[in-house]
This record gives sequence, C-alpha cells and structure tokens, in this order.
Amino acid sequence: MSDVSLMVNGKRVSGAAEDRTLLVHFLRENLGLTGTHVGCDTSQCGACVVHVDGKAVKSCTMLAVQASGSTVLTIEGLANGADLHPVQAAFKEHHGLQCGFCTPGMIMTATDMISRHPEGLDEATVRAELDGNICRCTGYHNIVKAILAASTTMSKASKGKAKQAA
Repeated sequence: MSDVSLMVNGKRVSGAAEDRTLLVHFLRENLGLTGTHVGCDTSQCGACVVHVDGKAVKSCTMLAVQASGSTVLTIEGLANGADLHPVQAAFKEHHGLQCGFCTPGMIMTATDMISRHPEGLDEATVRAELDGNICRCTGYHNIVKAILAASTTMSKASKGKAKQAA
C-alpha cells in the first residue's frame, strides 16, 4: 500500500492505495467521484478522461501512485457551482449525448482540445482529436457540433476579456 495525495477538483485529498490501483479506480472507489467512467479497461474508449496537471489523460492508463502530487480535474469539478462549464452547456444545448456513458470523457477531452486551440476549431480537427473517444450511440454529429459551439463561445469570451484588459 502507498499513500496517494492529490489536489482533486480544488481540494486536497489523500488515501492509501495498492501500488497497482489505477487512477480511475482511486477516483471512483476511494473518492466517490463516479462521473469518471470505466468503459473498456484497455484505454480504447476515452470514457475515463480526466485532466492531470492541466492535460487530458485516460485515467485507466495511469496508476494512482503515479498521479500522487498532481492536480486532477474530473467532470465533477468542471462546473462552477450551478453554472455549467461552456462545454457542458453546449453538450446540453446541442444534444451531444444519448445514453451519457461517454459524455464525461468527451467533455473532458473537448475542454482540453479547446484550451490547446484558443483561436478556434474546425470540424476536421475536432473529429481527428476525438479519435481516442468512442461513442456507441450518437454517430458523433451532435458531439462535434457541441464542441464547435463551445469553442466559439469560449474564444469570444477570451477575446472579450483581452479587450477589457487592454
């Protein structure tokens, strides 16, 4: 057993975990953060994507002890209280989900994607970057539409803040 200490969704957390415990299982079982899903156990589906130190990571590919000392953001920490994150709002508005199982991973992947492309996204880029996330229900059309809408919203907000600062 090893001690694991993380900053998760803005809160310092710690706990004991076997050295072989995956981050996804530590989040779900030790911390009760069940929004991060286990879909395939082979890192193929992307349902378990979280942000570790600001980067999207499939949490089934990382041991909890490897993440110790890191800052982790899960789907539960994305919204600002009752206010949805722009990506969450866009998924809701554009019906970027059906069963919802892949949605947390899709949203976490999308927020990372948008942060890496602050100038905006196009459909080809979104589709290429969703390659590691599988949705078995939607055919991706509304997911892509939601990500593009969120990208536009966030890009406009970023430009507005830059103008105010100048």
